Amino acid sequence: MQFRTLMKSAVFAGLFAIAAPAASSLAADLTVGANIGNVPWEFQDESGKTVGFEIDLVTEVASRLGKTVAFENIPFNGLFSAVQSGRIDIAVSSITITQKRLESVTFAQPYYDSDQSLTVTAASGLKSTDDMKGKVIGVDTGSTGDMWATANTDAKGFAEIRRYEGLAPAMLDLAAGRIDGYVSDIPALLYYTKDKPNLAVVERIETGEKYSMMFAKDAPLAGEVNDVLTALKKEGVIASLHEKWFGATPEDTTSTVKVLDMPKLD
Repeated sequence: MQFRTLMKSAVFAGLFAIAAPAASSLAADLTVGANIGNVPWEFQDESGKTVGFEIDLVTEVASRLGKTVAFENIPFNGLFSAVQSGRIDIAVSSITITQKRLESVTFAQPYYDSDQSLTVTAASGLKSTDDMKGKVIGVDTGSTGDMWATANTDAKGFAEIRRYEGLAPAMLDLAAGRIDGYVSDIPALLYYTKDKPNLAVVERIETGEKYSMMFAKDAPLAGEVNDVLTALKKEGVIASLHEKWFGATPEDTTSTVKVLDMPKLD
């Protein structure tokens, strides 16, 4: 997704400086599962607070519903069973809406458009996935990056796919040379590598992904949250969050701004 030039706005200044609530998940009205460490969506800052785009967003949604929220750290691949079993009420972690996932869970309308990407070390000289023949690729377990790499292993000639539970351990292995490239969501990698000259995002892998909050199949809460997301888009709140976390105003045509229907199976 391409961003327009940053236009600063003070309308929502300070509104979203929110950390994870101190209340335990047993005391909160809503328990939200998240793969903490998924920068800039949900992660811990230097003081140990849980922060991020989706932390701000789901906290504001809960506030609009008159509910308290607590966050539970769950590996990405475990979010699906956690929401299906009722262990958590909502799952976030830049989760892509897919037709396959809609068979077993429900999503509210999307709020972010994305693609996958290839990240390598700057010294490697690798420029694209076409250079990855015979190389080791890292992905997040069960992610759309995992799905893409698995589907393209033969076409691209990957020697091996190694699976990780989050960006941080994958980046450690990439920097150490234990993997040759990492395929994951492009906004997270652009954010992560912007102050790391030893790493480079060298290719956008167009997948047309859209992110949203995930719920148990046909959960009434999904419709309630969807209505709040509509209001937040109309008020410009989600666009303001985008400016805060990505330093740019989102395009009017993206799901960050545009009100959309709840996703349904084709």
